[in-house]
Amino acid sequence: MKPIYLCVSEDQLEGTVEWARNALLECSACPRNCKVNRYNGEIGFCKVGRYPRISSAFPHFGEEPCLTGWKGSGTIFFSGCNLNCVFCQNYEISQYPIGSECTPAELAEMMIQLQSIGCHNINLVSPSHVVPQIIESLFIARKKGLGLPIVYNTNAYDSVDTLSKLRLWIDIYMPDMKYWMEESSTKYSNAKSYPSIAKLAIKEMHNQVGDLILDPHGIAQRGLLVRHLVMPNMVEESKEIVKWLASEISKNTYINIMDQYRPAYKVPNNPKYTEIARRTTRAEIDEVFDFAKSVGLWRFAE
Repeated sequence: MKPIYLCVSEDQLEGTVEWARNALLECSACPRNCKVNRYNGEIGFCKVGRYPRISSAFPHFGEEPCLTGWKGSGTIFFSGCNLNCVFCQNYEISQYPIGSECTPAELAEMMIQLQSIGCHNINLVSPSHVVPQIIESLFIARKKGLGLPIVYNTNAYDSVDTLSKLRLWIDIYMPDMKYWMEESSTKYSNAKSYPSIAKLAIKEMHNQVGDLILDPHGIAQRGLLVRHLVMPNMVEESKEIVKWLASEISKNTYINIMDQYRPAYKVPNNPKYTEIARRTTRAEIDEVFDFAKSVGLWRFAE
């Protein structure tokens, strides 16, 4: 299966590049709608200006098996973020952007290098705030011979309008749906509108790519893969999320119910967050997993 960007003409793709060139003038790349002029070096919530900052780029073997396979997922970690999660395990990167600024040509070359060493895909981690720059880079990389599926590895706080510009570029969407309740998203990620925005975004993603398709070797080629991190004392929210996925997206949704939560960043020793100041228990994980099966989900990441 060819990546979508190789199945359309350059003329069709140029329309998205034109959008990318204009999008940073009054930035509305993500739901924050900061309206800053990033071309002039102004920064908004994400703390990133004209060019993205890359913290690392390498073949990753710690992602889902359908992404890593035996050659790794070609992972590019973008610094900065459009959320401010108090429990973020990568807060040094997300909240205090590190790494050198990277031009579209330089980012395109990173993609080509990851392809040259055999990675199964290009995995864009935390891309929501740098979509215009990503499109500029992908356009260049396509001309240089890029031919791998593109993975959009996101926190799900994405603008539907921006996602519409990615229809001709992204093969695999991998949103991490975090919250069901505005109270939780406000307290823990400074994003009251997160639940409604994430639901619209994931619907748009599924409308574009459908359920996840694997090749005969079990490597993802196209489709939706949803992550959900189970948090302590939030099992009921997790149940609502998996029920929504089964009823409103698809019972064939490929889902990773994750147990990696640990107190980090602002949570430890902070009286504001005592309810999430511990690891998730095995019982909590099992309860969510069993409920997911009971509502019809069956495609679980190992």
